[in-house]
Amino acid sequence: MIKNILITGGSRGIGAEAVRHFKSIGCNVVFLYKASEDLAKVISEETGAFAIKCDVSKHEEVEIAIKDAIVLLNNRVDVIICNAGISKSGLVTDISHEDWGKIIDTNLNGVYYCIKSVLPNMVNNRSGKIITISSMWGEVGASCEVAYSSAKAGIIGMTKALAKELAPSYINVNCIAPGVIDTDMNKIYNKEEMIEEIPMGRIGTVGDIVNTMEFLASDSSDYITGQIIGVNGGQVI
Repeated sequence: MIKNILITGGSRGIGAEAVRHFKSIGCNVVFLYKASEDLAKVISEETGAFAIKCDVSKHEEVEIAIKDAIVLLNNRVDVIICNAGISKSGLVTDISHEDWGKIIDTNLNGVYYCIKSVLPNMVNNRSGKIITISSMWGEVGASCEVAYSSAKAGIIGMTKALAKELAPSYINVNCIAPGVIDTDMNKIYNKEEMIEEIPMGRIGTVGDIVNTMEFLASDSSDYITGQIIGVNGGQVI
């Protein structure tokens, strides 16, 4: 069955791989991107997915972008994957109020804005899959990542609460909590040191996350909701 899928943060990393994968299995895909216009254009031309520029931290932009996305998806969103996120490391005493706000606005509020905007369509259809992307640091916290960990922990709470609220409308809400994944965000860290902390002895791939997205987007996950699925090689159990 062809599904209509909306992906945020779709121009780079995990999001870009998700766009490619879901198009490759026959889905209709619209993705949002913030600034990487050249990358978004390449992915759109490569896959045939529709790209919409949108800063998810701005609710006005989100509302407009989601309306456009719904039209492009033939007035039905079957799946939304809330993947957009940013990160900034540093001691909590060194984080500026501006940086704190940017991280919370993008990583947490952005998820809320996107879900709220797409929900009327899903509720009207009495079906839908909402997939949020947290982090293992949202589960256990990371030193020098207080803002990021706080936002990702908030996503976990949001996922669980929404799952209860939306179950009567036959909408599933689940969360993926990645561990260390081989993306640009983690290239600044020492690879060997990171691997030493992972029981499975390797860094995760974007494919590991996208495969989990596919399962949660499929009919096979119809009786699963409110779950936080760790894809971390055993680093957090």
